[in-house]
Amino acid sequence: MARSKGINIPLRSAFYLVVTHFAGLIKDQVKSVAFIILYLVLFQIIVLDSPLQDAAGVATGVALVIAGLAFFLEGIMLGLMPLGERVGVKITGRGGIASALVFALLIGLGSTFAEPAIAALRTAGSAVTPWDAPLLFVLLGRHADALFTAIGIGVGAAVVLGMLRLYYGLSLKPFLFVSVSAALAISLAMLYDPNLKSVVGLAWDTGAVTTGAVTVPIVLALGIGVSRSSGNTEKAGAGFGTVALASVLPVVTVLLLAVILNSKVPSPTSEAGFYSAENRETAMMLFINSEEFYKHGLDSSDLEIRKQLRAEFEDLYNIKNLENNIRGSEFSGETMRDIFKVEAFLSVRAILPLTMLLAIALVFVRARPENTDEVILGVVLAVVGMAILSAGIRLGLAPLGDETGGQLPRTFRTEPEDIGRVVFENFDDKLLFESIDVTGERKQFFYSHYDSEPRAIEFNPKQYNSKNKRYVHIVSRPPLFGPDLTLLGIFLVFAFAFGMGWGSTLAEPSLNALGKTVENITVGTVKQKGVVYAVSLGVGLGLVVGVARIMYDVSILWLIVPPYLLLLVLTFFSDEDFTGIAWDCGGVTTGTVTVPLVLAMGLGIGNELDVIDGFGILSMASVYPILSVMIYGLVLKSRQQRTLIAKPGEENNG
Repeated sequence: MARSKGINIPLRSAFYLVVTHFAGLIKDQVKSVAFIILYLVLFQIIVLDSPLQDAAGVATGVALVIAGLAFFLEGIMLGLMPLGERVGVKITGRGGIASALVFALLIGLGSTFAEPAIAALRTAGSAVTPWDAPLLFVLLGRHADALFTAIGIGVGAAVVLGMLRLYYGLSLKPFLFVSVSAALAISLAMLYDPNLKSVVGLAWDTGAVTTGAVTVPIVLALGIGVSRSSGNTEKAGAGFGTVALASVLPVVTVLLLAVILNSKVPSPTSEAGFYSAENRETAMMLFINSEEFYKHGLDSSDLEIRKQLRAEFEDLYNIKNLENNIRGSEFSGETMRDIFKVEAFLSVRAILPLTMLLAIALVFVRARPENTDEVILGVVLAVVGMAILSAGIRLGLAPLGDETGGQLPRTFRTEPEDIGRVVFENFDDKLLFESIDVTGERKQFFYSHYDSEPRAIEFNPKQYNSKNKRYVHIVSRPPLFGPDLTLLGIFLVFAFAFGMGWGSTLAEPSLNALGKTVENITVGTVKQKGVVYAVSLGVGLGLVVGVARIMYDVSILWLIVPPYLLLLVLTFFSDEDFTGIAWDCGGVTTGTVTVPLVLAMGLGIGNELDVIDGFGILSMASVYPILSVMIYGLVLKSRQQRTLIAKPGEENNG
């Protein structure tokens, strides 16, 4: 069928229509992002009594995220989704199911690299110390490409299984039983190896990262196409379930990659042992080159380690210049233009291969997009939007989440926290003066203006070296609520985590769309509002559990195994259609904005409390929504059965 002739619109009117359309897109993204950003900022300012360190930078980053999301999602809808659906419809007719599965594997792999949330994992490696968790450090650093490939293979395998299930009309339950059981079994086997144990949280978090703005629509579009071509569209919930598999199988592939790499990675050790001369060759294996190893060592808080490394490498590098470059700060020395150049390159590298793969698939099936100009425009918008979005995550969301996460432990500390040191050279003890309290106790002070206006600082004789006239002042931060209000502080942290999960999920547009779809296909049996509230409750509880895991340094296995085992039991008793709906809800909750914020917040808390890894929060925010929706569905089913049983009795009594 030929495409109808276009309508001529004056340039001014066309410009007005385009501006109005994108203004509406921006408005939608502001609504979805506003709550979680305002919630974090207001909590930090009002409750934590701590202003943002770089308010202008955070504001710029948030603005970029909003604009980037608007362009990116519009590009996905115009370009990649129509291509995916077209491929799904034509591929089985042209090459059979075998060809469809090959392209499904490749498209699943390609969509993972194009996922914006993957950028959050790229910045997470800097929060891991190589001596505490060498394997985790390597996976997020030197072997990051292998990590992303493993994630992509897991998503590709999930898409293949999803296409098979849709084409032949197979039940989702056996796929879930096998994949979840495999992930849990491998995770439990890793419990006894400290290196492997540190990777489990990351592996389960990758399942949440994969189901985002690119993977979900592409997978759904392929599923719609395959369902249409096979004729298996009679079941209401037939299209659900593939997203769930795309959340579980990457966990398995990442765990298997960790097992493969573990034999080549040293065991955890102390910082001094890691940087010792005897361990030098082994430690070098974790870095891309010796210069990267040296840069990392210069950031050590141990003065002796820094001296040792400087002396060892003074013949290899220009130490002064290199150290100045390091001290120049990675972000302050890096201009916004540099960031955009890097992110633009990464966006092209992520989007274009996926587009080319879909185009090759269309050539293979001898088909073409219905509206080629729209598809090209969509691809351009997706590339531009992803570059802007990724830059916004680096400049705004990641620093905001990390800053808030680092401040949260203040609410439940009972002792002052050392946050830095100031060294006074040529200290003159004649400047000391005395004060006295009501009990008669005397203390010595001196005035200083090292940071702002002059202030009185208590003098501690133990921190004064009279020989070289040097005084070391330890800068401490008092507990936020004092030593007697620790329980209140802990409650505030949990309330903050729950509110963040509950509110941000309620504002998620894709969740409301899913809830409406569920209400339609269940003919009003399951209400949209009920699904939205059930998912929001699950995400809130999941974030509470995830934060508690980091605060108390609990192994993620004790928190991930019980809910998944319970889910498998509930899945066995649940209806087939509702099973796919419930399991897919876990993928909807971890959006493009939520992932970097929550991940950065978890790593910030972990760094502040010296926890080896701060991963695992995202996985908790994925499993508990599935559990809450599953329980909600079973409650509704039980009510319906009781109603059906009661009605015949009422008729007999009448």
